[in-house]
Amino acid sequence: MKKDLMKRNSYYYDLPEKLIAQYPLQKRDNSRLLYLSKDTGNVEHHNFGELPSLIGSNDILVINKTKVIPARLFGKRDTGGKVEVFLLNMIEEDVWECLVKPGRKLKPGITVNFGDKLTGKIIDYTDDGARKIKFEYEGDFWQIIDEIGTVPLPPYIKREAQNSDKNTYQTVYAKEKGSVAAPTAGLHFTKEIFDELKKNGVQVIELTLHVGLGTFRPVKSEDILSHIMHSEYCQIDKETAEIINKAKANNQRIIAVGTTTTRTLESFAENGILKYGSHWTDIFIYPGKKLQIIDGLITNFHMPESTLMMLVSAFAGYENIMNAYQIAVKEEYRFFSYGDAMLIL
Repeated sequence: MKKDLMKRNSYYYDLPEKLIAQYPLQKRDNSRLLYLSKDTGNVEHHNFGELPSLIGSNDILVINKTKVIPARLFGKRDTGGKVEVFLLNMIEEDVWECLVKPGRKLKPGITVNFGDKLTGKIIDYTDDGARKIKFEYEGDFWQIIDEIGTVPLPPYIKREAQNSDKNTYQTVYAKEKGSVAAPTAGLHFTKEIFDELKKNGVQVIELTLHVGLGTFRPVKSEDILSHIMHSEYCQIDKETAEIINKAKANNQRIIAVGTTTTRTLESFAENGILKYGSHWTDIFIYPGKKLQIIDGLITNFHMPESTLMMLVSAFAGYENIMNAYQIAVKEEYRFFSYGDAMLIL
C-alpha cells in the first residue's frame, strides 16, 4: 500500500528508548556514520572519523556557525518565589522574548532577580503568550549569562544539564551567539577532521541560522500541510553566495552540515541561484518540494513524525530514509542530538 506522504503518521518509526543518547561520546568524531546513497538506497556503516575519505576533493562543505547560549536562567521574584526564564530572541538592546515559569505569577511589572549582577523586569506579553523582559545588569551581559545560565538540553535528554554540556553541546566552530539548540550534525566535527578535509581540497564555508525552540515543536496536525513552522533568523554573506553559485555552475557538489544549514540555503534560493542577506525563515521542506542548492547532507537521526524527518525524506527519498532508519534501529545506532550521524550523497 502506497503511503500518503502528506500524513504525519507516514513518518513514524518505532524507536526503543535505550537508543536515545543521553550523553555525548568522549571523543566527538568517534560517533558512527551511516552512509546512504540517495540514488540507490544503498547503506554503508562507517565511523565519523572516516568522513574525509567519503567526500570528494571538489566538494563544498557548508556549516552553520551559530552558537548556543545558556538560555535557561533561574531566579526569584521579590516575594522570594522561584522562577525560571528561558531566553528566546533578543527583540532590541537588553529586551528579550522569554518563556517563563510559573506563567500565572509573572505578569508585566514584576521584577525577577538572578543573583547580584542581573535583574529582569517583565514589561509586556508577546502575541503567543511569552513575555518581554528588560534586563538590567552591571558589566557584560553575555559574560553574566555564561556564568549563571544553563544549557537548554532537548526534552528527550532526561537529565539535568551539566557544566560540561556548555562545551559538548556546542560545535567547535560556533561563533555567532543566538541559538537555544545546537545544530547537532556539526557536533561530530573536530579540528583534525577540518584539517584533513581542507588538506584534501574540500572548501568549508559558513552561514548562520539561530536555532529556535521550534526545532523541537511536534507536528500535531495529521495533515502535515496544516503545520505552522516557527520563524528563525538566518544570514548568508555575499562571499558565501558567490562561492556556492560558482560551484553550482562548475557542477561541484554542495554538502550541507545539518538541516539548519539546508533550510537556510534553500530559503535564499531563487530559480537555482543563491541570494544573500538576512531574513527570518519559516521554510518547511517536505516530499514533493525540490531542493535547489544542496547535493549532499550530513545530519543526525531525527524524531519520528518530525519536520526534520520530512526534510530528509524530501532530499533522499521517503523509502530510502525509512529503510535507513529501520537499519539504524536494528544496528543500534545512537539517536538524536548526542547520537550518531548520517551522510546522504
